Amino acid sequence: MTTETPRRHRKAVIWISVVVAVVVLAVVAVVVATNVYSSSENAKASAAPSVAATREASTIETDDLSGTWTVGGDSEAGYRVHEVLNGSDVTVTGRTDSVSGTATVDGTSITAATITVQVADITTDSEQRDAYFRDSAMDAAAFPEATFELTEPIADAVPSGSDTTTVSAPGKLTLHGVTKDVTAELQVGLSGDGVDVSGSVPVTFSDYGVQAPNLGFVKVDDAGSVEFLVHATPAS
Repeated sequence: MTTETPRRHRKAVIWISVVVAVVVLAVVAVVVATNVYSSSENAKASAAPSVAATREASTIETDDLSGTWTVGGDSEAGYRVHEVLNGSDVTVTGRTDSVSGTATVDGTSITAATITVQVADITTDSEQRDAYFRDSAMDAAAFPEATFELTEPIADAVPSGSDTTTVSAPGKLTLHGVTKDVTAELQVGLSGDGVDVSGSVPVTFSDYGVQAPNLGFVKVDDAGSVEFLVHATPAS
C-alpha cells in the first residue's frame, strides 16, 4: 500500500474540516447579525406610556375636581405591534400628538370621556411602513379618526396628591370605521396643571377589518395594542 492514499484521506479530512468551519462561522455570523439587527430595531420602539414617567408636581386644587376637562397638549397616542422583519423579531410603535377629547369629572369619579386620534398623523421611524399603515391598512382618507368613548363611570379614578390609581375603563373603540366594546387599563394621577391618564387597549386588527401586512420580508401579527398618554386640564 502506497502512502498516497493516506495523504489523500488526510487532505479530504482537512478540506471537510475547513468547509464545516466556514459553514459554522457563517451560521454564527448570521445569528449575531440577526440579533444585532433585532436589538437595533427594538431600541427604536417607544416605551409603554406611563403616568410615572411624565409626572410633575400638581398645581391643581383637589377640593373640587368636578367639571369638564379638556384633553390636548402633551398628549400622545398610537400603537404597538410585533412584526418579523427580514427574519428578525421586531417591536414597532407608532405615535402622534394629534390627540383631542373631553372628560367629565364628578368628585373623584370620571363619568364620561371621549378621546379622538388623527390616524394619518401616526408615524414610526419608517416612511414606507407609515405609508402602508395610513393608506392601505387604515385607509385614513376614508376613516381619518380613531376614538375611544367611556361607556360606564369609573369610581374613585382621580387620586389626590402624588398618588396614582390603576383602574379599568369599559368603553367603545372605533377603528377603521368599526366599533367594538373594549376595556382599557388605565393609570391616573394629578400632574402639573391637570391630570395624566396612561393606558392601553388590546386589539385584534382583523376584528376591525384591518389587514395586517404579510409581504414576505415583513409579517405583522394580527394582535397588538392601542396605547395612549393624555393630559387633561379643567376647561376654562
